[in-house]
Amino acid sequence: MIDLANSYLDFVKERQSKKTYAEKHGVLKRFVSRFGKSTFLEDITVPEGLKFLTEQYRKRSGYAANKERKVLVTAWNWGKRYLANFPDRQCPFQVIDRFPETRQPRYVPPEEDFWKVYEVASGQDRVMLLVFLFLAARRGEVFRLKWADIDFAGNTVTLWTRKRAGGDLEPDPVPMVQRLKKVLMAWWEHRPIVSEYVFVNVEEHAFCKEYLGQPFTNRQHFMERLCKKAGVKEFGFHAIRHLTASLLYREGQPVAVAQAVLRHKSPQTTTRYLQTLGLKQTQEAMEAVMGQRGPNKVVSIQKASQE
Repeated sequence: MIDLANSYLDFVKERQSKKTYAEKHGVLKRFVSRFGKSTFLEDITVPEGLKFLTEQYRKRSGYAANKERKVLVTAWNWGKRYLANFPDRQCPFQVIDRFPETRQPRYVPPEEDFWKVYEVASGQDRVMLLVFLFLAARRGEVFRLKWADIDFAGNTVTLWTRKRAGGDLEPDPVPMVQRLKKVLMAWWEHRPIVSEYVFVNVEEHAFCKEYLGQPFTNRQHFMERLCKKAGVKEFGFHAIRHLTASLLYREGQPVAVAQAVLRHKSPQTTTRYLQTLGLKQTQEAMEAVMGQRGPNKVVSIQKASQE
């Protein structure tokens, strides 16, 4: 059992994100702790598997139990495919029915709250907020964004997405509205530190000085501080993605457009969208809905950074 857990985690560590590795490490740690390191995989029965998952359901939630089930099935099937002398039997967790889930709806901030946060931000932070809104980007995609990924002539930004099978980074071209283009061009001209990355640490106070010029890996409490300063209910980077989708849907754009902009579904969903609508229609939809958002006059980056 311990061999499966260690081998699969080594595989995940090499191929997938740190967050995914941490989540799967937690699941397999609980799995090994519950059944014991020396237990043979062929000795794990369906009733024992059901008991383990039921404990997770009662102590935590149906969502947590289903997540544990999914990781264990994936690990088992991986071992069956790649490990020598692996038991030739179906994963006992796979035959267990999913548990009922009660999920709280995601909080999507009102549009006016986003702009209140935008107004209390300045310089690079304002640019970053607009990138999150106008591209519906994930945090990691924004933090790893490079100037080479921005096609000013073609009005597109390529976001590198890791949420794919196998954990490989894959390019996702997204339309860039004119307002965002102007802001990014201004940031390029006035950026205080020259780097291949669009967003880097520019703070020189004690805590951040050693990271000066380096791309962000996280911005802990960043949104919390801005929301508090703006006097609005706290929301995070991911909530801005959902705000973008809700704005598109509320303005009457087809659901397929919102799905394509979010890139939130499977690759097959994105492919079907591109085949039926094409990037140009997405560009026009984003321009019509997102291009006029916010204050009428865009504050220059040079002025914003002095506020």
